[in-house]
Amino acid sequence: MITKDIDTVAPTVPAPVADEPPQRPGRRRRAWDEAPRWQIYVPLGIYLLFTLIPFYWILLFALRKPGSTSLVPWPMTFEHFDKVWNDRSFGTYFENSVYVGVATLFMTTLVALAGGYALARFDFKIKRAFMLALLCSQFVPGALLLVPLFQIFAELQMINSLGSVIIAETVFQLPLSMILISGFIRNVPYSLEEAAWVDGCNRFTGFRVVVLPLLRPGLIAVGSFAFVHSWNHFLFALMFLSNQDKQTIPVGLNSLMSADSVDLGALAAGGIIAAVPVVIVFAFIQKWLITGFSAGAVKG
Repeated sequence: MITKDIDTVAPTVPAPVADEPPQRPGRRRRAWDEAPRWQIYVPLGIYLLFTLIPFYWILLFALRKPGSTSLVPWPMTFEHFDKVWNDRSFGTYFENSVYVGVATLFMTTLVALAGGYALARFDFKIKRAFMLALLCSQFVPGALLLVPLFQIFAELQMINSLGSVIIAETVFQLPLSMILISGFIRNVPYSLEEAAWVDGCNRFTGFRVVVLPLLRPGLIAVGSFAFVHSWNHFLFALMFLSNQDKQTIPVGLNSLMSADSVDLGALAAGGIIAAVPVVIVFAFIQKWLITGFSAGAVKG
């Protein structure tokens, strides 16, 4: 009998399988996730053209020679800037606008800071009614305030004074500024102020040391909004200021247009002079401005 050696094979044990992390449910793809890139970039490009062409047109009229019809400002000339700055008193208008803007900024910020703190930290009977009145005041156009403000300033002998424009701009800006700052203060924990009181600070010192540094983005947002509005506002300066040496840039730009003709080169140069300071300010504060408005929108 022939015997065969049968090799005994050890049974193979499968290697332990590592626990796989649970799979997250797939995110639903929305319609715009599958859109071709050209459907995104073409509308953005068209919007960019409509935005930049007016700026180029202003630069073209401001930098090319008088009487030229070229679409390229070459050779460039600064004749229009010299004309509006020296001959049309834009240097004086610029100084008046800076004075009004900075004064409105400080007055609006200080008063709104006090009022916003009261709305955020204190409870009183007419608080809801007062907040509603602040909100409703935003629906009142500035033109309706001209007659009562003019009569008040006439009684106070403030007509043809920059102070009248500063007060009017501050009153017009206060409701929205108080609402925004009250939202910023509500985002600061009340326990921080209580800890400062325990350490020996009074309410004002605790606010100045603890709360005020945390409000810097909000204060920059409110102050910049007040400055830009007062810089560009035309109506109050037109009605309350009559002397040329008291007028601001918006009124000066209006004086460049007459019933018979318009000096487009001078008007474009004046527009650039009016726009450059605002662009520079926003270029430096844009980070704090976005942070401030987003913080104030969380709670209100």
